[in-house]
Amino acid sequence: MHRPSRLLVLCALSAAVLTGCTGKNAVSDGSGGPQLRSLPQGDVNHLLRVADRVPAPTLHGESLDGQPLDLAAMRGKVVVVNFWASWCPPCRAESENLVKVATETKSQGVEFVGVDIKDDRSAARRFVEVHAVPYPSIYDQPAVSLTRLHTLIPQYPPSTLLIDKSGRIAALFVGGVTVTELSGPVQALAGEQA
Repeated sequence: MHRPSRLLVLCALSAAVLTGCTGKNAVSDGSGGPQLRSLPQGDVNHLLRVADRVPAPTLHGESLDGQPLDLAAMRGKVVVVNFWASWCPPCRAESENLVKVATETKSQGVEFVGVDIKDDRSAARRFVEVHAVPYPSIYDQPAVSLTRLHTLIPQYPPSTLLIDKSGRIAALFVGGVTVTELSGPVQALAGEQA
């Protein structure tokens, strides 16, 4: 009689561990489950045709400064979402490029948001200060965002999503981005009608 009870408890605990919890930071497709739709095969590092764009997942959490940050509040704008970490050499290398494009496109209403993953908060804050990053970052120490976006983006930084004014993923850049790679697509999206 005791054995089935223990087995049920063990199964329930295993399910809870495998399911995970999102805590304050969450990425979702709106259904409460992980984002299941993926981009067309091989469509990385360039702007997607409008017909190939998929809805961007919900992304919200606490910023490095402890403030709430929700991409839903940016709907109607082009949003550049960069997944990074202070310990990631390609993230350090691309930082200047992201800052440059963010500064150049701010007047066009383009928003940049970072998602700092698997990082120490003080190291992440130091990174932002040293690299003069002018935009906020969601602090996602457990990397919930990458886990929930596993069908869309690699499970390691850096990668960058471009979200169009209609809230669809318009581009995915895998690895560090250059100003040349990023600026053209961001400018093109800023010129599109919602």
